[in-house]
Amino acid sequence: MIRAQALSKTFGDKTAVDAIDFTVKPGRVTGFLGPNGAGKSTTMRMILGLDAPTSGTVTVNGHRHLTSPAPLRSIGALIDAHAFHPGRSARDHLRWLAASNGIPTTRVGEVLELVGLESVAGQRAGRYSLGMGQRLGIAAALIGDPPVVVLDEPVNGLDPEGIRWVRALARRLAEEGRTVFVSSHLMSEMALTADHLIVIGRGQILADTSTEDFIATHAVSYVRVKSPARAEIGALLTRAGHEVEVVDNALHVQGIDPAAIGDLVHRHGLAVHELTLVRSSLEDAFMTLTADSVEYVSKTREEVAA
Repeated sequence: MIRAQALSKTFGDKTAVDAIDFTVKPGRVTGFLGPNGAGKSTTMRMILGLDAPTSGTVTVNGHRHLTSPAPLRSIGALIDAHAFHPGRSARDHLRWLAASNGIPTTRVGEVLELVGLESVAGQRAGRYSLGMGQRLGIAAALIGDPPVVVLDEPVNGLDPEGIRWVRALARRLAEEGRTVFVSSHLMSEMALTADHLIVIGRGQILADTSTEDFIATHAVSYVRVKSPARAEIGALLTRAGHEVEVVDNALHVQGIDPAAIGDLVHRHGLAVHELTLVRSSLEDAFMTLTADSVEYVSKTREEVAA
């Protein structure tokens, strides 16, 4: 378990993390989301003891990570996937990590096989592709068979097969009862991976809830209705008090389910060609919640010209 209490970090006059409280529980994948500059990386570095909090505390299974005599056995982390000597082989890199924490060398072969690098384990790691470097970083995070795993952008540089593998790995680690904390900018992937979400913006916690509840709370679903009697159906739904919008020759209706619309239309003898419940995505919910927390906003060519 990871527990942060009134955790803060300032750099000069800038507050990167502002007195946040959260708990990352075992047995589930917790996603850590936020715009660039929100404080995600700083928070993760404080969890690992790489940055000292300005105030507040963060503990791993009840202890400060820096006090662990064998830190790789208590928490495994992928923060910088290429934190290895480029002239050293993957096998030697992992052997060095194992020796530093009293981990049996047999574990090296196990994690190399787990991440799919056993056939290239003797090559210099500096020759690895971005995706292979990510796999080696994940192997290093798991070398100590830790109960807590922290992964920052673990699918960066991976192909579709690799992305699916990381998703399955994260879920399997959680099913084994471990604490799994994952940061990513890929909303579609996080929607498939995370059971719970912690969302941060401008150094403050914006949401701490299940993925399902987050989407339901912060994004709106609607029913798409297509019909040759679009105007008549729209008028019926409006009179019934529902919000109706015309988009691309279809009605978008909020506040009512498809079955109720079908019943209403049937009673009036009107034809319907489509009734589809369009569920909002995690990306929609994230963009809605963090709209006021984005620190770096891009502009269109027209906006720049204006």
